[in-house]
Amino acid sequence: MALYRFRVTFEDYDDVIREIDVKSNQTFEDLHRAIHQSTGYNSEFSSSFYISNDQWTKGEEITYLPNQKRIDRRVPLMERVKLLSYIDDPHQKFYYTFNFDRPFDFHVELMKIILEETPGVSYPAVIKSVGEAPKQFGNAPAAIAPPPGDEFDFLNEMAFGEEDTEDFTEIAETGEEDVEEKKVDEEEEDDEFGNNFPDDEGFEDEGKLSHGDDY
Repeated sequence: MALYRFRVTFEDYDDVIREIDVKSNQTFEDLHRAIHQSTGYNSEFSSSFYISNDQWTKGEEITYLPNQKRIDRRVPLMERVKLLSYIDDPHQKFYYTFNFDRPFDFHVELMKIILEETPGVSYPAVIKSVGEAPKQFGNAPAAIAPPPGDEFDFLNEMAFGEEDTEDFTEIAETGEEDVEEKKVDEEEEDDEFGNNFPDDEGFEDEGKLSHGDDY
């Protein structure tokens, strides 16, 4: 059985390269899984290969775990399509998108066709691995939101942690003390200028009586 040797590179990470040998009668799903055996990614994400030209333009699609739109369009499934069905060029190219929610894009190029298998090797086989694959996206657990009414909600929104609350508490307490001191000062000021004469009307009446006595 003939083997296809594919060179797989990340579109955005040129220094990460994998070479994978696959039997010609194996499927696109076999190649999909082999790629992520070599990257260490979880392969169970919706993905697609696209038949490509030399400019990496997407053509016909072959998909894995399709969404409803792809199902409605009857896009062929990787598990049902053998590689040999789409090898028309000795340097056949496929554009490959892994995980549509948080995608990585790859260039997959046929390097050569090998006529004989190597005894004892299980295919697909990763025969060359250069560079470390970037961290897989989309698998980290979601951040746990604080419960409603949490006293630190506004700190979380401002990117402050609970360790910063002491500073805010001091500011709040200082502000309250300032308000109290201001209130006391205002009361003392009232006493100085107003409360020495508690009955201003009486004072005016007394003045009128004294004036009347002069007559």
